[in-house]
Amino acid sequence: MSAEPQPVTTLTDQESWELLSGVYLGRLVTTLGGRAEIFPVNYVVQRGTILFRSAEGTKLFGTVMNERVLFEADDHNAVGGWSVIVRGNAEVLYGSEDIEEAERAGLYPWTATLKLRYVRITPTETSGRRFVFGPEPDGGHVPG
Repeated sequence: MSAEPQPVTTLTDQESWELLSGVYLGRLVTTLGGRAEIFPVNYVVQRGTILFRSAEGTKLFGTVMNERVLFEADDHNAVGGWSVIVRGNAEVLYGSEDIEEAERAGLYPWTATLKLRYVRITPTETSGRRFVFGPEPDGGHVPG
């Protein structure tokens, strides 16, 4: 008899990065003036980092002002899902070698906007979880 799958399991770093490499939409979290801001970004994984492009504006300004950021990506289907959070340091790429390497990643804007800046998030911590969907276990109701 096989054991029931756990509803939530912790992913290894390798599993987390494999999952991150398979999707292309995530969320950048930064702060501006003490207020948390979240931005959807299309991205790629390159050399164990997160790479995205940005136009001038709030997202880029928040990244420049707060090099420490959070990045989250997830996905799901009918039976389960996963979520990976990357804590790290973000930097706008300025050097020609860095920009040339970023251009080789094949990262293109999803919208018809000019996004001239590449931003790389170098991880300091990665955490991921996998979820198995199912009904709430018996006894989960709190008397009210």
